[in-house]
Amino acid sequence: MEDIELQQIWKSYDQKLQEQLVFNRKNASDITKIKVKTELRSMRLIKIFTVLMGILWVLFLDVLVINLFSVGSPFFLISAGFISLVNKIAVGIYFYQLILISSVNINAPVLNTQKKIAQLVNSTMWVTRILMLQLPFWTTFFLSSVWIGSGNLIFWIIQGVITLGFATTAVWLFTNIRLESKDKRWFKFLFGNYEWTPIMKAQEMLVQIKEYEDLG
Repeated sequence: MEDIELQQIWKSYDQKLQEQLVFNRKNASDITKIKVKTELRSMRLIKIFTVLMGILWVLFLDVLVINLFSVGSPFFLISAGFISLVNKIAVGIYFYQLILISSVNINAPVLNTQKKIAQLVNSTMWVTRILMLQLPFWTTFFLSSVWIGSGNLIFWIIQGVITLGFATTAVWLFTNIRLESKDKRWFKFLFGNYEWTPIMKAQEMLVQIKEYEDLG
């Protein structure tokens, strides 16, 4: 009789323990979802600011190019025009990211959210790669036709080395900015903590949520 009672007590205890584990996993999953939402919200504020600043910067460049089109140096017009074009593309990508963040439903299946976070990661790298292409044009916008005729050999050697150096850096960064480089020091320095870190944290927490759901 005592053995039967002990078995019943043990089964009751085991059932309560399982229920508690399920409850704890659900709580942990819900808390992690809130953290993911917080990370996404922090990214959203940064990207809104970036879009607004980008629009103002592009408008400034366009107004400058239009007003100086008839009298400006070809070097300035081409350089400023290309910089403006690159930044227009960047603003478009950031706007796409805002739509992507707004469409994330944290209560939807984790795989759907993971897919959208992956798109955020991919587009963040692409927008940075594209922005790097403007680097050499920052070394040519101030040149004028007068300088071409009056500049001495030393000036053009220095100018050529600087422009070539920036162009080489731009191509190297465009080629090497990818997920495989995320742990390298130059990558972390380039992306900083305000835009890249929240994405990585959200991605890691989604993996945790998936594990909780699989266990539950």
